Amino acid sequence: MNPSTQPNIENALAFASDLIRIPSLSGGERDVAKRLWEEMESLGFEQMRVDEVGNVVGVIPGEGEAPPIMFNCHLDVVAEGEHSEWEYDPFGGEISEGYLHGRGAMDIKGPLALQTHVAASMRGQTKGDLIVAHTVFEECGGWGMQHLMESGTLEPALVIIGEATDGDICIGHRGRAELEIRIMGLASHASVPERAKNPIDLLPNILAGIEEVKKNQAEDPLLGASTVVATNLAVLPESRNVIPDRLDVILDWRILPDMEQDYLVQQVREAVLGQSGTRSEGFEIKISNATETQCAYTGARRKRDTFTPGFMMDPNDPLIRVAASAVGKQRGPGSADIRPWAFATDGGWTNGVFGIPTLGFAPGLEGFAHTNTERLAIEDARWAFSKHPGLVLALQGELAS
Repeated sequence: MNPSTQPNIENALAFASDLIRIPSLSGGERDVAKRLWEEMESLGFEQMRVDEVGNVVGVIPGEGEAPPIMFNCHLDVVAEGEHSEWEYDPFGGEISEGYLHGRGAMDIKGPLALQTHVAASMRGQTKGDLIVAHTVFEECGGWGMQHLMESGTLEPALVIIGEATDGDICIGHRGRAELEIRIMGLASHASVPERAKNPIDLLPNILAGIEEVKKNQAEDPLLGASTVVATNLAVLPESRNVIPDRLDVILDWRILPDMEQDYLVQQVREAVLGQSGTRSEGFEIKISNATETQCAYTGARRKRDTFTPGFMMDPNDPLIRVAASAVGKQRGPGSADIRPWAFATDGGWTNGVFGIPTLGFAPGLEGFAHTNTERLAIEDARWAFSKHPGLVLALQGELAS
């Protein structure tokens, strides 16, 4: 393809503003995928395709036989909440006071635009292919990346993720599991409670079981401890004058990379049943991984659990050391800092499940993610844009050595 758009930082920022103006909740990424396709086409990407679940993929071919590197960001964003609580329009894509503002500015439409333009700008400079794969449903468990990896259609030697790192090299994160504790009893009218088996009566025992689980969490020297907390309660039926026959308690469990789902379920089951004792007689207690049916904008549907795997690269891995040296510190001398993210990314799939070396590098402060003050510093974006080519070349050199 002959590019008609010049790949540079100014056009990347304009593209980022365009993307922010397009709402794209998980499952509703169609319009932002269309705009991305147009940009990639005008930048001269080759082997472009949209897969079954809506991921957008393109390639800038290399000039040799070096292993391919893949850039990855995601197309979806979280909901913006009340517009009145934003200082800037969440879908305005406004650049003001040195920042790009709006939902997705740093998570992750700003970095997506930078990665896309960086890849196009490196045509003819790399010895191996540069793959750009921007995925759907990252905010809901990473179905897009899971599908992409399971399809076997791409075989990158390394993945660079554009989640915010503030210019550091990020090498992993805790995963996330969502467990459901369901207690089934017997409903009745509230005027005749003796006819009911009220699952709410077991709630103190359930919470005591959760507290027991909390006290037995594993810890990692870099990632810290796994954490588990109850985040939601629901009863059915919901009528205020009916004793419910069902109580659901949802647990959010931030897990370490080596923690298996079956182990989590077993740990909760043993603690809850142990705390309930004979009080559980006449009730059915079920502990399972929470599931949901996700529907992609392409029409693809899949019932899947909401599990997001964690991962951790060795901070002394030569690829990580090369990356930190190539990037350097934005403010001061020396190599970039190496650390984990506080939140989950698609790297849990690329490295945690499929074993592909994965690191993160992007501008942006993690603290702005999912807030009504989301923003990306233009100075940081320019710096990160300038550092990406050296990062890619250094990593390809290490991969080929």
